[in-house]
Amino acid sequence: MARPRTPIGTFGDISYVKASGGQFRARTRFRDDDGKVRRVSATGTTKREAERNLKKIVADRSSYRSAGELTGDSTFTRLVDVWLADLDLEAKVAPSTRALYERNMRQLVMPVFEGYTLREINVSKVDQFIKRLASAKSYSMAKQARTVLSLAFGLAVRYDAIQKNPVRDTARLRKPPSQAMALTVGQVDAIRAAIRSWRRGPGFAGPPPDGQLEQIIEVMLGTSARIGEVLAIRKCDVDVTGAPATIRISGTIVSPAGKPTRRQPHPKTLKSTRTVSVPSFTAAVLRDRLVKIASEDPEHLIFFSRNGTPLTTNNIRRRLRAVLDEAGIVGVTPHSFRRTVATVIDRAGGADLAAELLGHTSSKITKEHYIQPDEAVDPVTAEILESLAPKRSEGGEL
Repeated sequence: MARPRTPIGTFGDISYVKASGGQFRARTRFRDDDGKVRRVSATGTTKREAERNLKKIVADRSSYRSAGELTGDSTFTRLVDVWLADLDLEAKVAPSTRALYERNMRQLVMPVFEGYTLREINVSKVDQFIKRLASAKSYSMAKQARTVLSLAFGLAVRYDAIQKNPVRDTARLRKPPSQAMALTVGQVDAIRAAIRSWRRGPGFAGPPPDGQLEQIIEVMLGTSARIGEVLAIRKCDVDVTGAPATIRISGTIVSPAGKPTRRQPHPKTLKSTRTVSVPSFTAAVLRDRLVKIASEDPEHLIFFSRNGTPLTTNNIRRRLRAVLDEAGIVGVTPHSFRRTVATVIDRAGGADLAAELLGHTSSKITKEHYIQPDEAVDPVTAEILESLAPKRSEGGEL
């Protein structure tokens, strides 16, 4: 019968021999991380001291072996560090998503769980945390916290630190009822007017705005593109020689923490790359921008800062918010234009066409989050129901 192997990271019986100089040598066999058994020894003036020194050497080898690993006694903070390092190693998520994950973990989750070891965090603790967060803050925050918790504990399961992911058995989050709201034509015109007049005319010191904000909005309205995708459009992505003009949406602007803002060579998802035909008001903006960069390289961005660097999405959002606050227009974000485009396209061509324009793989997300529900029922129902009209007699009575 085969003798059972000593588990990795453990040592066998300790033996002692007299060493030179009157010292004692403690020896044992240690099964290392590669599965091989090695002899380890240490000396001391007494047997007890030699044993202590030996155990310290073994403990140091075990600590070195597990420096990148996790156990049930690892702290949650340790798990977070290993998880973030693993995200960087795999590099499968966009830098903006990586930054969002870390922010949500450190701001929403860490304050609650940083004092626990992994074996102390059970389904009940996670479930109560998520429910309290949804109640005290919002469904969205609770959902984001649940996502990063599940990802981190999934790594702990793969590292054999825990047997089950405690997030998996928590109660399902119930999304509160909501619906997408699109802007009306009147609201869009009011926004245009507010931007055109912002900080222009007598009474305003300094140079007037460069006009890019209103042009960016016209491109958003003509393409349904996200704000980052619009800011990432290059000279080579635009073709105004045909009718209608087209834009290839093939990148987005990202601002990684601690790094310069740059153009990412694909949109939010790789499948979002698309070529969009644009209406005449967007084509007019494109022609104006192309004139301004006529001598520039084909890779040059259509929209850019005074220094020629990429515009950041946060700066555009702040500028739009400042303009609309002065005009008394509330509740409008860059995403409002995307929902407006989706709703207009849906009314004329259906949800599938809207999804195609927005770069979605199916119309389900488009319907749920971007298209404002249409309360109007097809008026053909009135004609059909005429068949139920009361019959009149020859004298005209019912």
